[in-house]
Amino acid sequence: MCQDQYEAAVAAFIRVKGVTRCPTACALPTQGTITAADRAALEDYAVACEWLRERRIASSKRLVWTFRVPVPATE
Repeated sequence: MCQDQYEAAVAAFIRVKGVTRCPTACALPTQGTITAADRAALEDYAVACEWLRERRIASSKRLVWTFRVPVPATE
């Protein structure tokens, strides 16, 4: 693929998908300068991930601690 074809493919992808900023800068902490809105979105994402992680842990603990083994009847 020559440079012109590559640039045309990237431009077409951006037109179709509507990509306006680098997804890496929005998904992970970086050393680059990002806007306040992107920092807030990253913080919201981190909080949501932590909340989900804690919910999964709590759910699995409830499952383990509420499971009761039936005791056989003695005669």
